[in-house]
Amino acid sequence: EINMLSALRSAGAARRVRSVATIHRAMSTKTSDDKRYRPVNEVPESVLQNVHSDKVFSPGFSIKGQTTEGRAAYLDVQATSPLDPRVLDKMMPHLTHSYGNPHSRTHSYGWDADRAVEHARGQVAALIGADAKEVMFTSGATESNNTIIKGIGRFYKSKKKHVITTQIEHKCVLDSCRVLEAEGFDVTYLPVQTNGLVDIDVFKAAIRPDTVLASVIAVNNEIGVLQPLAELGRICREHKVFFHTDAAQMVGKLPIDVDAMNIDAMSISGHKVYGPKGIGAMYIRRRPRVRLEPILSGGGQERGLRSGTLPHPLCVGLGEACAVAQREMEHDHKWVLHLAEKLQKGIHDAIPHVILNGDKEHRYWGNVNLSFAYVEGESLLMALKDIAVSSGSACTSASLEPSYVLRAIGVGEDLAHTSIRFGLGRFTTEEEVDFAVALCVKHVSRLREMSPLWEMVQEGIDPSTIQWTQDAHH
Repeated sequence: EINMLSALRSAGAARRVRSVATIHRAMSTKTSDDKRYRPVNEVPESVLQNVHSDKVFSPGFSIKGQTTEGRAAYLDVQATSPLDPRVLDKMMPHLTHSYGNPHSRTHSYGWDADRAVEHARGQVAALIGADAKEVMFTSGATESNNTIIKGIGRFYKSKKKHVITTQIEHKCVLDSCRVLEAEGFDVTYLPVQTNGLVDIDVFKAAIRPDTVLASVIAVNNEIGVLQPLAELGRICREHKVFFHTDAAQMVGKLPIDVDAMNIDAMSISGHKVYGPKGIGAMYIRRRPRVRLEPILSGGGQERGLRSGTLPHPLCVGLGEACAVAQREMEHDHKWVLHLAEKLQKGIHDAIPHVILNGDKEHRYWGNVNLSFAYVEGESLLMALKDIAVSSGSACTSASLEPSYVLRAIGVGEDLAHTSIRFGLGRFTTEEEVDFAVALCVKHVSRLREMSPLWEMVQEGIDPSTIQWTQDAHH
């Protein structure tokens, strides 16, 4: 055993040495006209050859259908999406070869990195119909949401101090609004209808003369509901209120045109669009101009709105992810819709009393949130351990409270605890969906057989009509 371990360690060390040597060869690639460096606008072929060498790794593969024995089938794309191999291909030379600081203005390494950043900025802007100067890179949608909500509020606080949002926003939006409340702002948290949609009349009635900002999530991360952005934006424009949307779950999956939708500010996440983690962007309209106070102090990068050195390899990754999404959005959408129909049909045909949470028409079908009635929630999650899904409940070790999003749309506590979010995407396979359906049918049926509530339903009794009492002990 000791000899075997030594051999494995030696082999690993040898691989690491070869990997380092390969990277050094990639970094030392030279051109005939300039022996100091090679500008990386497009990936040099010699670098690609070295990077794709089996001495390092080979990213030229398809994620679709790639499973590892012992790991769960991945159906949690709303939490994070797999990194598209084509995105990784574009990023690698900027990790190993083009390593300059994009804010260095005195030498070619910095210019090279800056060109890559600006190219990526244009790719992000093209996906949403914006001008490249209106796109600023951040670390992700959470930072974008914080910067936009706090920044706009604080900049205009001497004139207006009222903000509108909804009860089903992402937690970072709700928490940012609570920070503004602590600073003296008045925040209206609008209820939504039972289908998850904002009531247009209620939204319009909430606008006041001192309303500075309205923030409404584009596609809800938990139930997949798509809000009427264009109509909400039009109302805000008429009342001279800035309109912000958290579009982390929508960008690259459904068409967005910031002008047609009257969007003034928008948040984007890289890892929700098959890009890398740790990078995002915010769109800030220039005409009519939206002003905001930055929340980070420093070197004044990103037009003074977001200080800090940009991780330009990640910027390149986000840009390429947006470019791929722009080319393949229609195909991806058809594929996801096909999978969603297959998933729902398989479950509904075999299991009664399953409820789809959220509107059936206005939604992104990559998010299928289902509640399985008469099943104990924690038991169902444990039973479905072979598929990576998310529970609709925000349960922690200290709290078993159901999700605030499900509560906001009127889902009862029992159903909220049994809700499962199935996340479908570009690389999800039919086989994974079939596997998920089979597991759900098997375990929901098994768990219901052990449920006294299910036994009552089988006998024609509605458990909700029963008045439960507890025997008194004397």
